[in-house]
Amino acid sequence: MNTQELDQALNQQILGGDIMGAFEKYYAEDVVMQENAAEPFVGKAFNRERELQFVNSIAEFHGAAVLASAASGDTSFSEWEMDVTFKGGARYKLAQVAVRTWKDGQVVRERFYYNKGN
Repeated sequence: MNTQELDQALNQQILGGDIMGAFEKYYAEDVVMQENAAEPFVGKAFNRERELQFVNSIAEFHGAAVLASAASGDTSFSEWEMDVTFKGGARYKLAQVAVRTWKDGQVVRERFYYNKGN
């Protein structure tokens, strides 16, 4: 599969509710993940724990959509919108852009851009 096909497959698995399955399948052992301009998080084991914390913080998932996506070379871009209620009752509509760098069919770098005021 090319970068665009890989990105679409990953996004579809996430949209289908299998966030952790998608993480296990599509992310490299040495993946580097970053939120906005924060320090990057290195390694699949460390980022797995972060993903689990996010998934476990959700009380109710109301929906998600990929509004736009594109790929160029080994890089893909996805614009996301999610509607979730977190444990404790706060409901948010989250908007973010994910930029992924792929190598050998796996994400080796992912950076999320979003407004923290959502």
